[in-house]
Amino acid sequence: MGILFFFNIFVVFIHHIMERHQLILEDLREKKHVKVLDLCDLLDVSAVTIRKDLKLLEEKGLLYRTHGGASLENPYINEKPIQEKEKISVEEKSNIAEAASKLIKENDSIMIASGTTVQQLAKAIQPQGRLNVITSSLGVAIELIKHREIDVIQLGGHIRHSSSSVIGHYAQHILNNISCNQLFLGVDGIDLEYGCTTTSLEEAILNKKMMDCAQRTIVLADSSKFEKRSFGRICGLEYIDEIITDDKLPLSIRKKITDIGIKLTLVEQS
Repeated sequence: MGILFFFNIFVVFIHHIMERHQLILEDLREKKHVKVLDLCDLLDVSAVTIRKDLKLLEEKGLLYRTHGGASLENPYINEKPIQEKEKISVEEKSNIAEAASKLIKENDSIMIASGTTVQQLAKAIQPQGRLNVITSSLGVAIELIKHREIDVIQLGGHIRHSSSSVIGHYAQHILNNISCNQLFLGVDGIDLEYGCTTTSLEEAILNKKMMDCAQRTIVLADSSKFEKRSFGRICGLEYIDEIITDDKLPLSIRKKITDIGIKLTLVEQS
């Protein structure tokens, strides 16, 4: 066997790799996020081979590797100022907030955490009677004090400049004496395996404490937050009762959420 024979084998080998990479990228463009095991089934190769493929494609800047798969977008979220976040997915956040506001009843006692989506919720609330609201967000409190029917308890402590919200021991201490119907929680990332996350570990700890004080936890998050994770883990998805998001959420993610047993409310976009 001559050099030409081995050269031809090498060409075929490279062709198979390039073809496999192309199929991976096509699947990723369609689904936005893919799992290693699903790619193994699709391409009939081992997990070791797929992981090598994903590593090569990441080195070329064509995707981001994630835990157990790959994504078109960087799954690790960096902190952004609230003024910048307010300009992202504005319509989706507003519609999600409107849907969430319908869950609030007369004489409810609720908690509202921090974030731009829950701040939109504060703007959407039109109280029909008395309402008690506990919040860690200065923006939420400023919106709600416009209504005489709403009694606002602002948690105290250290204020984060980037989120205009409170964190720390003092806020957690106040929550030892509070119980409420519902917590409306904003998050920076929702990873189906890792759970709900935020960019601040201290904020994650406070959010978990707020969850312990609420009978139900409702996450408000637009579809861009899914399949992403950030620095501070709030909780696993099994602790969430309902997620309200927009109808751009992929079908595969919708099914996984409902399979866990979480109520999923999809808000249509105009």
